[in-house]
Amino acid sequence: MSAPVVIVGTGLAGYNLAREFRKLDSVTPLLLITADDGRSYSKPMLSTGFAKNKDADGLSMAEPGAMAEQLNAEIRTHTRISGIDAGHRQLWLGEEAVAYRDLVLAWGAEVIRVPVEGDAQDAIFPINDLEDYARFRCASAGKTRVLLLGAGLIGCEFANDLTLGGYQVELVAPCEQVMPGLLHPAAAAAVQAGLESLGARFHLGPLLASLNHATDGLQARLSDGTSITCDLVLSAVGLRPRIELAAAAGLAVNRGVMVDRQLRTSHAHIYALGDCAEVDGLNLLYVMPLMNCARALAQTLAGTPTAVSYGAMPVTVKTPVCPLVVSPPPRGMQGEWSVEGSAGNIKALCHDASGALLGYALTGTAVQEKLALNKQLPALLA
Repeated sequence: MSAPVVIVGTGLAGYNLAREFRKLDSVTPLLLITADDGRSYSKPMLSTGFAKNKDADGLSMAEPGAMAEQLNAEIRTHTRISGIDAGHRQLWLGEEAVAYRDLVLAWGAEVIRVPVEGDAQDAIFPINDLEDYARFRCASAGKTRVLLLGAGLIGCEFANDLTLGGYQVELVAPCEQVMPGLLHPAAAAAVQAGLESLGARFHLGPLLASLNHATDGLQARLSDGTSITCDLVLSAVGLRPRIELAAAAGLAVNRGVMVDRQLRTSHAHIYALGDCAEVDGLNLLYVMPLMNCARALAQTLAGTPTAVSYGAMPVTVKTPVCPLVVSPPPRGMQGEWSVEGSAGNIKALCHDASGALLGYALTGTAVQEKLALNKQLPALLA
């Protein structure tokens, strides 16, 4: 039998690539390898589960056995890659060598862990996959007070979701506004005000210095001296693309695994997409670019080399208390911002010197203008 196409990872990137590839090639052996349980689910839904009262099983869309049948593929779960031998086109699973025709790295990003003093490290939960979500759901049962680390996109989504799910939420983040680097301050203020209207409380500026078990739950102390009593801590301080194994195999890495417009790494027959990949200098941890990459790479793997292109890539943030769509200006492009609207309805636009639209942040009723504005935005990778 010929060597299979091997995809490492069964998240949105891995499974969507497999689906797209099978539309074009139904016979080439296909092997998917994952460190988790291999269930198919949509990662963006992890920050909507409490409002919908869904446990991990409720967010799962298909078991690995059903996915293997659907994709005419072998799926190996709870299996970790220990090394890649690019010269011999094989990877290592412990002592087992697995040959590949082509290898695709779709193993995503890992959570950034912040060191915290104290005896309650076990009460800090990151949520980066369905198994993490299941652990947090279990730990939060019967609890009411959640301390949320991070006020970025994911932190704000979880704040909205948890408050709608009946939890008291306090956010701690060492920044001056929510979603710094992504949102214009006027839009950030609108989102923060919306979350505060649900009861979320913000501590922007300080860090979590220590976390200790106490008689009535957990005692958190912030770097500014503030003390907060909570039941558990959700960490949403960010993600870091997984690059260690790729670097050890000699692949070029930067923020992510470096690939060109055909998703090719610096070694022949090895590709990367999704959160772990840096595509022509861009590492975008969002669904839309991932889907574009899956379609293009499927064509390449099926015999038609295809370069990926990114048009405008607006991001819809799941904060229903204050609807938000944002499209940051592309890298290297400078412009001036203008702001219209008030309260929760903000239209912040960024134009260059010639008047061309570079980016926007829309909140509340202003999100209705996104389709018209999208037509004016520049492509990220033309």
